[in-house]
Amino acid sequence: MKALVLEKYNQLVYKDVPDPEINTNEVLVQVKACGICGSDVHGLDGSTGRRIPPLIMGHEASGVIIQTGSDVKDWKSGDRVTFDSTVYHLNDWFTLRGLYNLSDNREVLGVSPGTYKRNGAFAEYISIPQHILYKIPDNVSFEQAAMVEAVAVALHSINISGIRSGNSCIVVGAGMIGIFLIKLLKISGASCIIAVDINEKRLMKAKNTGADYTFLSDEGSLSEKIKDLTGKRGADISFEAVGKNESVRTAIENVRRGGKVVLVGNISPTVDFPLQKVVTGELKVLGSCAICGEYEAVLNYMKMGKVTVDDQISAIVPLSEGAQWFKKLSDNEGDIDKVILVP
Repeated sequence: MKALVLEKYNQLVYKDVPDPEINTNEVLVQVKACGICGSDVHGLDGSTGRRIPPLIMGHEASGVIIQTGSDVKDWKSGDRVTFDSTVYHLNDWFTLRGLYNLSDNREVLGVSPGTYKRNGAFAEYISIPQHILYKIPDNVSFEQAAMVEAVAVALHSINISGIRSGNSCIVVGAGMIGIFLIKLLKISGASCIIAVDINEKRLMKAKNTGADYTFLSDEGSLSEKIKDLTGKRGADISFEAVGKNESVRTAIENVRRGGKVVLVGNISPTVDFPLQKVVTGELKVLGSCAICGEYEAVLNYMKMGKVTVDDQISAIVPLSEGAQWFKKLSDNEGDIDKVILVP
């Protein structure tokens, strides 16, 4: 089969590789669409340390089942499917307690952090365990289904936040996940959604998506402006969707005493932490890791038209052109959101 292989850092090669084999509990999926995630772009140059070459990246995908293992009972050839990005064990201590995203020995598709290597979906075919498969509704395209993973990451962070109807919320970082956070917060009953970013164009998209107020992160008196919108207290919940020192600090500094900070961004392995603000404000700081059962809800939202994703897809291009689109994303060339690669 053809695949886009990270042969070494900053070198993607479209080439022939062996077809994947399937275990008895797996299916072989013919990939129809796979999105380039920001984490893939950061993996290209090795900055995250989680994509050690050689590796086939890609974890935001959809396709059609063309072969099933002997133990697969509920799936058949021809089924249109998408799948979780996390491969986990069903009998794990965490999985049995509803926390499969934290399970021991879990693996992520298209990731190679040094402890394992799991080839991903920038390829014509991929083998997938049956328990992470989800059926694509008839009115959802393969390209739209390749966006489910990103929406589910945002929904998971909202689910663990414990949001209540009427809460005020800040979204720090109006990239892909930030935009989906805003869309989902509207559904979740947030009374006031404030978006903060360093980029004017992203803030314009946040406003068009549903943010009630938008601010540049370096805007003067930012905290006072946010307090003016939130009863002089600060927001009830902030969602940090970048993963850098400055954005984490912004998320923490602009919630009320007793409020919650949900950390979703994961670019930096460490950040400076405003400890005294957290302690004296008795803040609840939550980490949000990947997805834990949100796929079905997202697919239903998309089926019912409650969450749209087409506005976030900038290009749908052949997998053979993947290397040049990775370069465009890495170089921040143009105003590009999601790029979908089609084998």
